[in-house]
Amino acid sequence: MPATDLALLIEAAEAAGMIAERHWKRRLRVWEKPGHQGPVTEADLEIDAMLRERLMAARPGYGWLSEETEDTPARLGAERLFVVDPLDGTRAFIEGDKSFAHALAVAEAGRVVAAAVYLPMLDKLYAATAGGGATLNGAAIRASGRARLDGAAVLTSRPALEPRHWSGPPPSVHRSLRASLAYRLCLVAEGRFDAMLTLRDSWDWDTAAGSLIVTEAGARVTDRAGAALAFNTAIPVSRGVIAAPPPLHDEVISRLA
Repeated sequence: MPATDLALLIEAAEAAGMIAERHWKRRLRVWEKPGHQGPVTEADLEIDAMLRERLMAARPGYGWLSEETEDTPARLGAERLFVVDPLDGTRAFIEGDKSFAHALAVAEAGRVVAAAVYLPMLDKLYAATAGGGATLNGAAIRASGRARLDGAAVLTSRPALEPRHWSGPPPSVHRSLRASLAYRLCLVAEGRFDAMLTLRDSWDWDTAAGSLIVTEAGARVTDRAGAALAFNTAIPVSRGVIAAPPPLHDEVISRLA
């Protein structure tokens, strides 16, 4: 991996934040995606176009996977791949919530090797390289050391705690949620929450950047069955996501139905 990939991602994420700030809390053109995939705004599309032009100009040999660009099989033959969510948490963005994020990653041979997640309205820049640790605004971060699920602070939706998903009684946790999945992963990396859990299929652009950041902060990230996340597959989806310190992660997996 070129040593400047992380710097490239950070510069691009900050440029995305400038576009988002210009559109935030202003009247937006909004469209509904087909197949009940949620809304997309003119800001999403403008950021996506800027990121693709900027990143691919800098790394023309890389593949491209973005939520707001039509996917093609061409990326499957690329040695390295940009995995991008131009604006993660679009509904929050539309509602004037500050917790939306820009999530950018580079994947190589199925694993993420550089990542940046930027929340411009909260002035939070998370970053990581494989083997290089994770940072928030340049300072090192670590996941919590919690080992037990009951009583843990967990980022998850209410339906994920329904009894049908658990082999015994659902865990008793302090539940919270954020619109951006990338931000949820970063909050676990920061140690502000002990774990995050989603049992729904999750797109690669939502998970790629945050998965490296939380891993480099000392947590474990898998799908809901405990399998490692793999990127640049034909269908860029994982079967849910679980992120937590290793002992806590093991308990989640053992208690899920």
